[in-house]
Amino acid sequence: MKRFTFLTFLTAAFLFSVLMITSCTKEGAAGKDGIDGAVGPAGPRGEAGVDGTDGTAGCILCHTGGQEQGMFAQVNQWEHSVHATGGNFERNTNPCATCHTSQGFLANVAGTYDGVAVSNPNPINCYTCHNIHKTFTPADLGFTKTANVQLEVGGNVINLGKGNLCATCHQARAISGAPVIDGPDYKITSNRFGGHHGPQANILTGNGLYKFTGTTSYGINTHGTFVTDACVTCHMAEAYGTQSGGHTMKMAYDYHGTITKNTAGCASCHTNTADLVKAWDDTQAEVEELIVELRDILTAKGVYNPADGLAKPGTFKANYAAAYINYQLIEEDRSLGVHNPQYVIGILKNTIAKIK
Repeated sequence: MKRFTFLTFLTAAFLFSVLMITSCTKEGAAGKDGIDGAVGPAGPRGEAGVDGTDGTAGCILCHTGGQEQGMFAQVNQWEHSVHATGGNFERNTNPCATCHTSQGFLANVAGTYDGVAVSNPNPINCYTCHNIHKTFTPADLGFTKTANVQLEVGGNVINLGKGNLCATCHQARAISGAPVIDGPDYKITSNRFGGHHGPQANILTGNGLYKFTGTTSYGINTHGTFVTDACVTCHMAEAYGTQSGGHTMKMAYDYHGTITKNTAGCASCHTNTADLVKAWDDTQAEVEELIVELRDILTAKGVYNPADGLAKPGTFKANYAAAYINYQLIEEDRSLGVHNPQYVIGILKNTIAKIK
């Protein structure tokens, strides 16, 4: 009995000791934070970073156009141009889209045009002619087309400098199975027969029209040969508001009922403005008279239909069909011979003499 009591006592004593030790080693509540030490000395200063690029610097290079509000002036001129108002850019199917729409033109120049109708077509605009927003430098004003141009009619390669951009579209289209001078009778199957619209590059360079043998010389091609950048030099000379020059590309304007010519691009060669205007007027008067004479002959031959101003389908002598093409291209050139005076007058006179 005593033994049991002693063991019980030892066990109780041991457990009490454990509880006391546990109680003594338990962590108490945290004390208050001490006071911060003194601030140490500053470290060495780092090098200054490089300033970033001015976000508007690239824009200003182009959007001033070299002067305050310059870009606005150019856009305003374009808005009054035929490119903006009369280009028939709804003609968005193949092959019209490659010249009538901005997207089709760019795809054609890049060699990626797939012949599919252009979605949401745009007229010829800044992006058509210039590399807008590619590098955000003045290089963006460079042309989208600078290479020499191979004409569809005849296949000759021409170089008009900056005018190559214009000549890409402003040329006659090829006619499949075209008539041959003194060849077999020719069948016209459509009243749309001819070289289409805008054949200025052909007239300017003296390419693609039928040169009938005759007594009139075809002369020297002065504008196409000696005018640097051709179309651009004359049509984009100093603007007269939104009526001519600049991005209107018009060569004359109506001033209080009087047609006034913009001679700004001509002055470097034609130093006497009065003589220039007289030669201009005389050329256009002579060419217009010859056009009317040729049209009357073609009407009498049955090739031209005065009712709609187009060709009349039927079978005709080859020379009549060729003469109609000459008439149509000179009429569609719209310069009344100014682009290449001696060539146009020679074509008309010799054509008339051949079929009269």
